[in-house]
Amino acid sequence: MKKVTTSTLLDMKKNGQKITALTAYDASFAKLFDEQGVDVLLIGDSLGMVLLGEDDTLTVTIEDIAYHTRAVKRGTQRAFVVADMPFMSYATPEQTYTNAATLMAAGASMVKLEGGDWLAETIKGLNQRGVPVCAHLGLTPQSVHVFGGFKVQGRDDLQAEQLLEQAQTLAKAGAQMLVLECVPSSLAQKITQAVDIPVIGIGAGVACDGQILVMHDMFGISANYMPKFSKNYLQQSGDMRQAVVDFITEVREGVFPGEQHSFN
Repeated sequence: MKKVTTSTLLDMKKNGQKITALTAYDASFAKLFDEQGVDVLLIGDSLGMVLLGEDDTLTVTIEDIAYHTRAVKRGTQRAFVVADMPFMSYATPEQTYTNAATLMAAGASMVKLEGGDWLAETIKGLNQRGVPVCAHLGLTPQSVHVFGGFKVQGRDDLQAEQLLEQAQTLAKAGAQMLVLECVPSSLAQKITQAVDIPVIGIGAGVACDGQILVMHDMFGISANYMPKFSKNYLQQSGDMRQAVVDFITEVREGVFPGEQHSFN
């Protein structure tokens, strides 16, 4: 199968074809997801919670992400590989460039940053240095202590308007993809329509250009709890490969996420 690139993902948005994405942390699961046709694999700092059992993602280091990125890359032939920049690894542009280079050398084709318009100049700088960027807005887990917990973002008019403006600013700065996490479905739809880049939702409703889940949530094996926006696909199929196929099918057909997985 033809390798997925940033151009592939942009064409999928333009053509109204839903993008499928899952987190992956090792070669074996990366190979399984890749062979079933998942479009994007994210080495998420979620590994701090689902692999290490931490309460949040803040303990994850750039070395952790690079290690798992190398493993995922070895198991991947087709899917587009994105690596998270962990907490405080992009506090300054110079620090960001160094750490992004580490992840790209480990096998990533794009890095993901959490945060709003303060990242615009950093994104421009990364693009100038050949590093594609995925932005991340809404519930940004690295800011969990600022938010006072894992809470839905953008429910009031002011915050919704700010998120919309930030999405447009980051896209203009050169972000080539955007993850929206835990925002009302109506707001996610507005943002998806307002930017030209692919918008991948998680707890952001069905109108996004694609959907991503943490693999442990999709298989119902997370150590802590099952988020409202997730679905246990292994429970309904009993087979890991079929669970991935079902996820892909339901995303592409607009069945997942349903109202019960979304926020108003």
